[in-house]
Parts: sequence; C-alpha cells; structure tokens
Amino acid sequence: MKKILILSLSVLSTLLFSACTDQANQPESQAENIIGKHTIRFTEPPKRIPAPHSVDAPLLGNGFTGVALSGTPESQVFYVARNDFWRLKSALDESFPLVLGKIELDIPQLKDASYLVEQQLYDAVSTARFTKGDISVSYKAFVPATEDMLIVDLNMEGNGAVEGSAGISFLGKEEQIDKPPLERIFPDVREHEMKPNGIEYLSRAFVDSVDIPTKGAMALRVSGSTDGKFTLEPEKTVRLVCAFSSNFKSDDCVATVIKKVEDFTPARQAEIEKSHKEWWRNYWEKSYVSIPDSVIEKQYYLSLYGMGACSRDMDFPPSIFGTWITKERPYWNGDYHLNYNHMAPYYALYSANRIEQADPYISSMLAQIERGNYYSEKVTGIPGGILLPVGAGPLGVETTRRTPFMDTYYYDWIKSGNIEDEGMFWGQKSNSAYAVVNMSMQFYHTWDEAYTRKVYPFVKGVATFWENYLTREGDRYVIYNDAIHEGTVGTMNPILSLGLVRMVMQTVSDMSALLGVDEEKRTQWQFIEEHLPDYPLQERNGKTVFRYTEKGCDWWDGNTLGIQHIYPAGQIGLNSDPKLLEVAYNTVDEMQRWLDSNGSNSFFPAAVRIGYKPDSILVHLNTYSKHTYPNGFQLNNPHGIENWSTVPNTINEMLCMGHQDIVRVFPVWPRGKDASFHQIRVEGAFLVSGEQKGGAVTSLTLVSEKGRDLTLQNPWKGKKVEITDPVAGKRTVDGDFIKMKTEAGQTYLFTMGK
Repeated sequence: MKKILILSLSVLSTLLFSACTDQANQPESQAENIIGKHTIRFTEPPKRIPAPHSVDAPLLGNGFTGVALSGTPESQVFYVARNDFWRLKSALDESFPLVLGKIELDIPQLKDASYLVEQQLYDAVSTARFTKGDISVSYKAFVPATEDMLIVDLNMEGNGAVEGSAGISFLGKEEQIDKPPLERIFPDVREHEMKPNGIEYLSRAFVDSVDIPTKGAMALRVSGSTDGKFTLEPEKTVRLVCAFSSNFKSDDCVATVIKKVEDFTPARQAEIEKSHKEWWRNYWEKSYVSIPDSVIEKQYYLSLYGMGACSRDMDFPPSIFGTWITKERPYWNGDYHLNYNHMAPYYALYSANRIEQADPYISSMLAQIERGNYYSEKVTGIPGGILLPVGAGPLGVETTRRTPFMDTYYYDWIKSGNIEDEGMFWGQKSNSAYAVVNMSMQFYHTWDEAYTRKVYPFVKGVATFWENYLTREGDRYVIYNDAIHEGTVGTMNPILSLGLVRMVMQTVSDMSALLGVDEEKRTQWQFIEEHLPDYPLQERNGKTVFRYTEKGCDWWDGNTLGIQHIYPAGQIGLNSDPKLLEVAYNTVDEMQRWLDSNGSNSFFPAAVRIGYKPDSILVHLNTYSKHTYPNGFQLNNPHGIENWSTVPNTINEMLCMGHQDIVRVFPVWPRGKDASFHQIRVEGAFLVSGEQKGGAVTSLTLVSEKGRDLTLQNPWKGKKVEITDPVAGKRTVDGDFIKMKTEAGQTYLFTMGK
C-alpha cells in the first residue's frame, strides 16, 4: 500500500510558532542588531555552476554537508556534497571530494519568472521568491546546524494552483570531467530507488581500487506525495525533507537517511529549527565587531558565515572549495594544498574566537605524520622528522603521490626535480613548517594543554627535520636546496622558510615548556632560532626591501611570499627593531598585492602587523570586499574558502592585536573612525572587548582564560590607567605598558585614570 504523508498547515504553523516564541519575545542582542542588518541578495541565477572551482551560488551548510543553490526559477538544482565524501586513493589525480547528488525542483509554470534569493546571515536561513504575472512561488530553505538534513518549505501566492515535482539524481555529464587520458572518471557503485511510501534515496560508493572505501547517501521526501509530484495552492505548504549521511557517520548510511525522513514530523521540524537558530545565535555571540564601513562589515560576517557552514567535521576538514563541490574533478583535486591553501581559511578563526571551526584543521595534518616521517628519512636521510609534499587529503591520503600515470604524462616534473621519491614537492621543503602555522596560532591564542598535547608530536617532528636539515656555517644555520615559489628548485635561504623555521622553533620550545617535556631539546631549538640568517635585503626603486632568497629568486610580481615571514609566520610586528620594520613597510609599499589571486589573505594582515597606513588598508579592504560574488568568494578567482579569512582577520588585527606578547587595542585603526569589538581572542588566551568613540578609547575589558601574565599597551598614552581587578581590587597605574598578573577566568576592566 502506498503511504501518503499529509501535513496540516495549521498544526505546523502552531508548532513552529511556539518553538520560536521564546526567542522572538527576547530583546535583540547586540550581535543580532549588527549582523541582522546584513542580507545577501542574489537577483539572477548563478552562472558559475556547475564548475570545478569556486561557484557564485547561494551556499548552505552545517559543517558536514554543503548545498549550493543553482538553476532558473522553473528548474532549481541543489548540489549536495559532504566533507567526508571523497574518493580516497594515494595517487596523483585519483583522490578528490565528490558530488553526492542533486535535488531537482521543477515548476514549469515559472519559466521567465523573476529571480530573487536572499540569505539571512544571523539565522542562516535562505529564502527564494519567483514571480510571474500574478503568481509568486517562494521557499524557505536551511541546512540545520544540528541535523544532517535540508528542509525546504514551498508556498505560493496568487490565484489557482501551480504544479511541480522534486526528486534526487546523480550528477550528469555537465558535472563530470571526462577527457582521457589526463582527465578520467573512476567507477562508483550506485543505488537509486523510489520507495512505495514516496521516499526516494540514492547512494554512491567507491570500493574498488581505493585505499579507503567511501559511501554517501541521501533520501528525499515530498510532503503529501508518493511520486515527487506536488500541487502548490495559496495557504498550503509543501515540504521537501532531505537527509544525508556516510559510511563514516553510520554503519548503514542508506537505512539512516531513509529513517530520518520517514520519522520526520512537524514537531520534529520545530525542534530542529529551534536548535538551528540557537546554534547560530551562539556562533555569532562568540565574537563580533561594529565598524562604520558597511561593505567591509558585511564581508566580515559573510566570511564567518561561510566558515561556520563548512568547517565542523573533526575528521574531515573542508577542501579548498569548502563543502560546495559541483563538478568532478575539482581543480587541484580539491585537496588540502600544503603550501598555504589549506592553512589560509583558518587564519581569522583564532582571533574571531571560533575555535570549533578551527579544530578540524589538525586531523588532516596529524594523519600525515607517518608519511612525513617516510619522506624525511627517504629524501633527506633524517629519521624522526616530518617532510611533506604539496598534496594531502583526509585520513592520511596523499593526493599527489607519484604513479605510473605521472611517469607517463608528467615526466617533465620528474626530470626538472619537482618530484622527489614519490612526492610532489616543487622543490619546497617548507610545506611541513607551513602546516605548523595554524597549530602555532591556536596554541598561542588558547594555551590549551589538551590541544597542545595532541599536536605536539607533529610540531616536534617538523622541528626535528629542520634542526637536522639546516647547515651550520659559522654562527648561523643556512637553508640550502629549498624553493620560495613552486619550481624554483635549489634556492638558498628563502625568506618564507626563514620565517617559518623561526616560528617552528619558537612554538616547539613553548609547547615543550607547557607540557614539561623535552627540556634537553629546548636549548637547542632556541639556539637555532636565534642563529638563523637575517632576512635577505635588496634595493628597489630607491628603497630597501626584502629579497625573496639569499641566492636565487630575488622578486616575484605575483603572490605574496615576500611578506609571509611577517604573516602568517608572525616574525615581524610593531615591537620589532625599527630598521626591520622600515624594510617591512617598504616591502608592503612596493608590492601592493591587495588583490592577489593567491596571497591577499596574508598581505592584508601583514600590512596591519607592521603598522601600514590604516586608512589605506581600509580603502583597499573595501575594494577587496566589493570584488566578490554575492556569496563572498572572490570575483574571477578560482580559489575558494582561503579568501574568507582576509577581511575578518584584517579587521580583528586592526582593532585588537596580541602579537609579540603585547595586547594593543585599536593599534592600526584610524583615530577618526568609531568602532567597537566584543571578545576578540588574542595571544595569551585573552578575550578582549573595547570601543573607540570620538577619537578615544571609551571602554576596555579583558577576560583571562588561563591566568597568564599580561602586558597591555596603555590605550590612553600619557594618562594613568585605572584597573578594576576582581582579585586585587581597584588600582591606578601609569606608563606606556601595563604589566600585571591575571587569574584564570577573571574579567578586568580598564578605564582612563583621573
């Protein structure tokens, strides 16, 4: 017997209404007031989808499943992908994230209708409205933050009725790349069925010729339908409920998704929607800013929305394009590229206090330890070290490993020295050190002992590699046979590696001290850090600037590797030697790489770190924020989520900086611009909130999570500072820098003294 699910609109409305009453009756929070202003509007169907790169479509997600909305009003297509659905094979061009399937929503009567999709960032709900004549069809769609599902509520306004259908399907020819021999399709196992009760499901699995079998599944139910067809009428809601899972989340992912939609009720939806809104409300409350530039502020929150929507799966961090894969194979195999792409999306999450979104990063790196040990010993003869090639995937998969396919079609790579043993290195020894950047940032921003214990073996392995790879010449340790850019094989002392190795040695020393281990190694690590070569210099246009290497490449007109020792390596800041700061300033001034297709995410924060002109930074950041698709991806840039760190990271550093063991508020912010921030996280595990109004700091509070010593630059230069200390009581101090003890969990208030 066919089972028809009938939903009462009145019952549904009552349940949904009551579920949200408590929240609706509460006064709006400051975060809601700020973020609620920003609505993302799409006024025409996206054009850059399906694509093997970043798309221009509305993006939904919960950190596990991503949905990209595409198509015209009469033929909507929702692309579904998951962070844990890859083909997993350690071989060049044989491992990549996949399209799980598509949800197709067809309403022929809407041909030539107007198009409008709006996304509310604060509650992560998308709405669409398609109008033709006196008929208007709308839907509300969201991927719940706490359930692996997509829920779409369809409604219409006007006279009569509108017929439509919805179903799920596999990707078609337009979503596949099949141009052998260089582009190949690998066979998968597929199931697709419509059950008698109207539940349609599909699954894809890769089980043959892979290192790790994978399977993904999705199931769809259309309310009141046994065949996917529906009729829209005024005051009648048609609901599409789709559930998702994988073999990594369920023993039987097909049975799981079927049961989820089978058991779905209006009451369940009310619960899901309530928890969804609560999750996003809590997400936004973690930290927020208010600045007078609405363009930059919108991009700030759009970037954080994107990371909240794609990064929560602890075992499967998002790929270079996030969770929005719409074509197979994606560019660069959509992998975790280790010479910056995999690190850059997370840069802003530490200062923005979104540690939950940053945590997934480490799983992919810890899973590479064994392979890093292999290359360290096989390529350089260093046992116990970690040396990684450029391409990684989930669960220890190596996406660029040498195979007979590479030997046949890419032999020039081997001949030119870009392939060593089985690894694609492009001459770069710095990938593993680059992988430490995010571990270092999270360590210094949290001083979390459990986290430190987890990542320490990786950091120590990288330090072991470098202490043995460096060549001692006189009183300095020299780097030979490295590369600053991909393919610049054999250069000496690349400036990026000099910065990264310093960062590694600092981090491993401080981690070992926190954990109380390897005390005998600490002295050696610190000695190496202090005896690395000075950064190479050169003259350009009458100014002293950094040289990209001591011997080899001197300059590069694209990318930003010439300043990445400043950021993200963090080796130059406002407390550095004035002469070094001058060279750094000159280099930023000479490069002007504000709209770099690879490196804007490092260039902007580097400019802030060395005190570049704040008004100039904001002008360029406004231009950068306008140079985007409505979803926040950079215009005409094939890369994806790496660019979402640029705006929040830059703004946070301008408003509150904790670099070089000194907390500074509004350090690189124009005096004439009012601004405020709430709970920016800085190094030392401090959460700082402050406001600047009328050219002066009007409020400043600091929460100490770990009770570490604090050095605060006096926000009221030349004035005394009154400290409200919950432990030591009120006191007044003076001086350019305020040094004090703090207690874990305590909040400190700073005001200008009388």
